[in-house]
Amino acid sequence: MKIETKYFGEMEVEEKDCIDFPTGLPGFESYHSFVLLPVDKLGTYYALQSVEEAGLSLIVTNPYLFYKDYEFDIDEEDLKFEHPEDIAVYNVVTLRDPFEDSTLNLQGPIVLNTAQGIANQLILNHPDYQTKHPLIQPVKGGESYARS
Repeated sequence: MKIETKYFGEMEVEEKDCIDFPTGLPGFESYHSFVLLPVDKLGTYYALQSVEEAGLSLIVTNPYLFYKDYEFDIDEEDLKFEHPEDIAVYNVVTLRDPFEDSTLNLQGPIVLNTAQGIANQLILNHPDYQTKHPLIQPVKGGESYARS
């Protein structure tokens, strides 16, 4: 089927690639069908594009590429998954200029059941997770420890 997208114009997508958000996304509850479109060649970033509204597209990424210790509980009943390998997690990226100032929303992970094609955005009440974590973490050490 053909859809209009925010970043890529008109595109052809397979209906089997559509992701159903039964309750919508917080703030966008009336939109239920989305598709993940790769933004970069490495597959680091995706556009979570609404099938129903061309202007609704969120940039998302796998949080474990940036925060290896990120963890939270998932209700198995909520997404009806049978195997842990059927779960994919994405978080919304807020792009900034310069790119190094971009942030990641660790408080609202998007949990996808890849086998069923259904997803939900969770809202975590964890004190360590906020909506604006730095996407690129500063590297510490190195130059200040060099001695001649």
